[in-house]
Amino acid sequence: MEDAVIHARMDIAGVELIGNDVPPNYFQPIRSSYLYLTLDSTESADKTWKILAEGGEVTMPISETFFAARFGQLRDKFGVLWSIIYPKPM
Repeated sequence: MEDAVIHARMDIAGVELIGNDVPPNYFQPIRSSYLYLTLDSTESADKTWKILAEGGEVTMPISETFFAARFGQLRDKFGVLWSIIYPKPM
């Protein structure tokens, strides 16, 4: 555990995510739960997407959909599933 992260904070578009490592005997990869991150512009959605996709696996490329100006899904390089969305302005 000497290389473990005891506590980490990450600010993404004004939203703070906090995380930490767990002992190897307790670790289970995330398999079916997505973290949804709503962004406030197409630019911030595209920028965040690019960062999270680096080294990961894209399952749905970010693009415009009928319900969002930007939406996409991926598994980042750490195995975390993400849905990134910038809803269409009302």
